[in-house]
Amino acid sequence: MAELELSTSVPEAADDGVWLACIECGATYAPFEGVIYTCEDCDGLLEARYDSYPTFEAFEGRGVWRYAAALPFEEGVSLPEGDTPLHSVPRLEADVGVRTLRIKHEGMNPTGSFKDRGMTVGVRVAQELGVERLACASTGNTSAALAAYGARADLETLVLLPSGKVAAGKLAQAGLHGARILEVDGNFDDCLDIVQALAERGEVYLLNSLNPFRLEGQKTIFFELLEQFHADEGRYPDRVVLPAGNAGNTAALYKALRELVHAGALAPGDVPKITAVQAEGSAPLVEAVEEGNDDVERWSDVETRATAIRIGYPVNARKALPGIHATGGTAVAVSDEAITEAQRALAEEGVGVEPASAASVAGLRKLRESGVVNEGEDVVCLTTGHLLKDPDAAAAAGTAPESVPNDADAVLDHIEGRRRSGSGGLLGRVRRRLG
Repeated sequence: MAELELSTSVPEAADDGVWLACIECGATYAPFEGVIYTCEDCDGLLEARYDSYPTFEAFEGRGVWRYAAALPFEEGVSLPEGDTPLHSVPRLEADVGVRTLRIKHEGMNPTGSFKDRGMTVGVRVAQELGVERLACASTGNTSAALAAYGARADLETLVLLPSGKVAAGKLAQAGLHGARILEVDGNFDDCLDIVQALAERGEVYLLNSLNPFRLEGQKTIFFELLEQFHADEGRYPDRVVLPAGNAGNTAALYKALRELVHAGALAPGDVPKITAVQAEGSAPLVEAVEEGNDDVERWSDVETRATAIRIGYPVNARKALPGIHATGGTAVAVSDEAITEAQRALAEEGVGVEPASAASVAGLRKLRESGVVNEGEDVVCLTTGHLLKDPDAAAAAGTAPESVPNDADAVLDHIEGRRRSGSGGLLGRVRRRLG
């Protein structure tokens, strides 16, 4: 796969074996001599490159910084993060009908989402550059992570959020960690426009996934996932399915695979198919894949209960789309109802996730039903945030409280009556599905 190759020449711009390269025109930049987010020649996206890439044997220690040999520093601003579980879900696996289904639960990071992996690296870069004020636009998880890591680094932090569109759990995190919360009368993409404008003026250091070092931390999800799956199954998964908002994780997965292939740690034939999932009301990446485009058209009006992926213009699409194509993957849009049903199905296996996370399982189910995914595949679904990130959505998807008298016998009568009726909870849903 030629698309999985990486540049092997070290440019003059390299700083201790690390440099930034434009994915469009190939221009290179020293990474820490000044603040830069996109190419100065063509405004293309930048990607971190290294003069060598390690195999799995070079990784040691715990968490994100186990992978320091593939990162720009030996250590970062850490809480710590990483070491998230790879769950077995036997009932869901049988229901979907694949050979193996595992769930990589990034909601078990310190602030409850995968964003911590990007921030441990990104805030360390901010320290190296000597900036004083960090900022991000967010649908919620980025703001929570930046607030926590900014607080750890003792740096001023601004978060711009779409007014009335951020789940309570995420808003509370950002506030408690001391970030200044600025609510914008607009959507996420409007917030990002403002943050980019402030960054261009030198007022803030931008730590959205447009920042190439954010994705360096996020690629460790996939190093870890591959190691865990191989340790359990003796092989690598055929497919990785993940939710896509700004498409940063999709781009990070592709970069992780390219680095491993380049190092000889992963054979091209063992590369899993990258499969991105979006909500139907917010699916510009899916539209681009279906129409065979190299970039996305901005959706000005987006809506989904999966708030973490309510994004109309994925800034990392130019990095993510080549990965989907090169690995033989695809992208699919799912309904909010399918997302909620997947959220319930994961919860019935004891895996609690926010709605956007469950999109990966909903997408897998849809692709399996259409025959795109076959029954012999080994699949890992990425879930990106903890269920308590969006407690209102969790409450709406779960069973309702039942009022009972203050008496043990009456409680028992109530329980037995409910059991006989089979009208609620897991048992009731199973009966309705079968019936």
